Amino acid sequence: MTIKERMACCQLFTDDDDHYPQEAEELARARQRGKILCYEINRLHPDDIKGRFALMKQLFGAMGDHVWMEPPVYMSYGSNTCLGDYIYINFGLTIVDDYKVTIGNYVMFGPNVTIAVTNHPVHPDKRREGGMFALPVVIEDDAWIGGGAMIAPGVTIGKGSVIGAGSVVTKDIPGNVIAAGNPCKVLREITERDREYYYKDMRFDQVEW
Repeated sequence: MTIKERMACCQLFTDDDDHYPQEAEELARARQRGKILCYEINRLHPDDIKGRFALMKQLFGAMGDHVWMEPPVYMSYGSNTCLGDYIYINFGLTIVDDYKVTIGNYVMFGPNVTIAVTNHPVHPDKRREGGMFALPVVIEDDAWIGGGAMIAPGVTIGKGSVIGAGSVVTKDIPGNVIAAGNPCKVLREITERDREYYYKDMRFDQVEW
């Protein structure tokens, strides 16, 4: 199997596979391209919004409409991450996207969120061999990822759910819940009361935005 085929089958792979030197070189160029685009985005003047969007469209594998991203951003490839519509990304997003990262519509990210699809064998002897594996990450529509959260390989975060700040998400989170902690666990469902109170006992006013 090729490196990409091994990734797709969740098998171990290496970036410098001696059996597929041409493919390894192509992947290295793709990673370098992603790093350069992130560098260019991160060094832009804050007023150059048009330039930022132009670079974002080059960086991501797909990007919907009304996506806002605050630099800095750090990505392995960028091209393996696909964004939906109406996404807000706060400062310091890091995505290790050796494999697929899919982000739905109306998703919000707090500052300093990390998403990693890549992992390594547990046994130190096997890690020395240099193999790694990658599992896709999916963040469904209307999810909100709190600041400093870390999302591990293979995780799916369900539609409408909220991940608390600083959480370490190692397992799938169902839709329409609030989850937090290390490891991240479901705290409660989102209910009709959350239409009336936006935070603890703070009630929505009647102002129309």
